[in-house]
Amino acid sequence: MSANLFDLLLERAPRRDKLAIDAPDGLSLSYAELFARAGRAAGALVACGVEPGDRVAAQIDKSPDAVVLALACFKAGAALLPLNPAYTLAELEYFLDDSAPALTICRPEALDSVRALAARLGLAAVESLGTKRDGGFAERIAAARDEAPTAARAPDDLAAILYTSGTTGRSKGAMLTHDNLASNARTLAELWRFSADDVLIHALPLFHTHGLFVAVNVALVAGATMIFQPRFDADAVVAALPRATALMGVPTFYTRLLDHPGLTRAAVARMRLFVSGSAPLLAETHARWRERTGHAVLERYGMTETNMIASNPYDGERRPGAVGFALPGVSLRVADSETGAILPQGAVGIVEVKGPNVFKGYWRMPEKTASEFRPDGFFITGDLGVIDADGYLAIVGRAKDLIISGGFNVYPKEIESEIDAIAGVVESAVIGVPHPDFGEGVTAIVVARPGADLDEAAILAALADRLAKYKQPKRVLFAAELPRNAMGKVQKAALREAHKGIYE
Repeated sequence: MSANLFDLLLERAPRRDKLAIDAPDGLSLSYAELFARAGRAAGALVACGVEPGDRVAAQIDKSPDAVVLALACFKAGAALLPLNPAYTLAELEYFLDDSAPALTICRPEALDSVRALAARLGLAAVESLGTKRDGGFAERIAAARDEAPTAARAPDDLAAILYTSGTTGRSKGAMLTHDNLASNARTLAELWRFSADDVLIHALPLFHTHGLFVAVNVALVAGATMIFQPRFDADAVVAALPRATALMGVPTFYTRLLDHPGLTRAAVARMRLFVSGSAPLLAETHARWRERTGHAVLERYGMTETNMIASNPYDGERRPGAVGFALPGVSLRVADSETGAILPQGAVGIVEVKGPNVFKGYWRMPEKTASEFRPDGFFITGDLGVIDADGYLAIVGRAKDLIISGGFNVYPKEIESEIDAIAGVVESAVIGVPHPDFGEGVTAIVVARPGADLDEAAILAALADRLAKYKQPKRVLFAAELPRNAMGKVQKAALREAHKGIYE
């Protein structure tokens, strides 16, 4: 029996006239229309020369047809490569050269430049797809008379390749299988109690695992409806709340919604679930959200390479600062980064994970893949974590963000939590910067509330009795905002680069 993810989603589809994607401009799709259009799109892929096992690169804007394309790739047996529309042509060159896609799909306005790039790389097939069923590939979908047959796929066959951000080197293509995506979608839908009665506000991008393989797949496997929004807009989200039951977002969503006067208990009366991920949610945001709406945000933890790993419970305490427990069927542990020895409860170490959610490896990087797995099959996430007495996992930072100052290990999250608790602080980021005496100097970058009476001395004074001397920042700098990637993660590499000379 085929393990094609398309078959699972089709099998789980509710009554065929039920709305799958609620979108503006007459682009909404019922489940019947969604799968029929995906079938024709799969036929269009085949007509473009795509065969099972090929890659299809897509640098397109968010639209219902982006979901159609993903389903079409699954059905045709191709691996989808969703790429951030913000990538420049120079950045796109690396991804196309590395993945050698059988077909590249871009925005209509970029067609000429991408075709020229593809020709230079020896990649012949390039089509365009716009947000309103425009572009050459949309025309191919419209012209396709017959659906392509669903390609038989084994559980371990590739469904997608997602490139990591490349903050510590060139981007790596994480190879995700049909079983990786299917198992995670089924597990999350059950754990978070999704059903055909749910209406999910979808304001996330579709080039990232959160928006595409969590939000979309969970909604489709449950037969839910998605209110499709092209991007996050607080006004649009607030307007949609009264007819929705769930929202998946990043911390920025919640902080901006808290600034919106329309966020009231009456507005969220029909909502049952708010999920946050992709970056840590501040404890203050947790508290403000609960006070304002009566709901506790459910924070979860995942990676490009692993899909979702852990989640706070649906029933039970959703603990601020923690990402909860391992998902059913997933094993996680905290280990010594050097020896791999499993550490006791309460000790900080590298989070390692094993399960059906864990990727197959990095595209064309067998040595890198081998180095990231333990001999017993556990994947080394690179995240520093600690499991408390109740079994909750908390992420305290990335191993590469660990600061070694004067021979002592300093975990930025601990210091950030103390700084964020100071009145007048919006948020902070703590980094290690080269220091002539200490190796690395603990350095804090602070975003203050407008009008707050804060300076470097005030921050240091507030921390003096809260942290050991070696943990206290050598410098406190202020910024209007912290640099973030598209999913809201603070870009500490950029901060380290920007401030690398302050101790010289």
